[in-house]
Amino acid sequence: MAAVEVRDLRKRYGSFLALDGVSLTAQTGQLVTLLGPSGCGKSTTLRCLAGFLDPDGGSISIDGSDILGVPANRRGFGVVFQNYALFPHMTVAGNIGYGLKLQKRPKTEMAERIADAMRLVRLQGLEDRYPRQISGGQQQRVALARALVLRPRLLLLDEPLANLDARLRDEVRWLIRDVQQESGITAFYVTHDQSEAMAMSDMVAVMKEGRVAQFATPREIYQKPVERYVADFTGEANFLSCTRVAPVAGGYDIEVAGAHLRVAGVPGIRDRAELLLRPEALSIAPDTGQALFQGRVEKLAFLGASQHCEVRLPDGGALKLAVQANRPVGVGDQAGIRIDSEHAWLMPEVRQ
Repeated sequence: MAAVEVRDLRKRYGSFLALDGVSLTAQTGQLVTLLGPSGCGKSTTLRCLAGFLDPDGGSISIDGSDILGVPANRRGFGVVFQNYALFPHMTVAGNIGYGLKLQKRPKTEMAERIADAMRLVRLQGLEDRYPRQISGGQQQRVALARALVLRPRLLLLDEPLANLDARLRDEVRWLIRDVQQESGITAFYVTHDQSEAMAMSDMVAVMKEGRVAQFATPREIYQKPVERYVADFTGEANFLSCTRVAPVAGGYDIEVAGAHLRVAGVPGIRDRAELLLRPEALSIAPDTGQALFQGRVEKLAFLGASQHCEVRLPDGGALKLAVQANRPVGVGDQAGIRIDSEHAWLMPEVRQ
């Protein structure tokens, strides 16, 4: 297994700066996710790690040793792509053991390692089937086993669930995490899906225009984002502009939508700021005396376990929150909103 350090990685394609000083680390046995929209640099970072691309600057070290001069086929990494790239004329066992065959491993060793890999990804009994005879989720498991059977120092996964339907994505997501933890391998995982990143990762790098906007645990990314871009990309969020911000011990005194609050937030805010309120930080007050905000229910959608509610405030702002499924509420109703201030978070306001 391996500890990885990426420092000030840069990559340019003509006038386009694909990577602008990317720095991040992975401790031995961690799964680090690169999260962001198309074009943000996450796959480029992964391909530099794999050795498929040469960066224009920066360094990549594994257990303290620089690997930038090492060819991809000598890095000893396992790579799983969105496209499974299985050989259609080979059986499941043949696909998984192909790399071992190239290494000219003894047949007994190959059989043992193939069996171990198939056990890890729960494919026992499918050894003699061909790719066309198994499901998409099983094909993805074969691709994962093919990478793991070589016992790589590092596992790199580039949008591995993108071709699966929602049910299979959920199933294979947990399988990948289980396998990664059971094997103890260090892994980098690329996705644009925030739910994948939050569920699977030890650390998340939210990427924006070729740089890392924030690198932290999933909980910190979600609850304490450093900027609106990060908050927007990692779940549903409400943003309210503050009319007054005053630093105090442990946080800030603020005025927002006519109400006064004391909240925690990003250190160093001095002037313009906005309050982040996740839907779970809000609830409809049972009476007006417990409400911080008053508004009118503008939208309502029944989702089974809950109701999605949108309340319009007098100043024109809107708040999205979840309401209990059996609570009587309708469009046009007046609603008082209360806040769990422990789950409110202040950020610098983005200047337009």
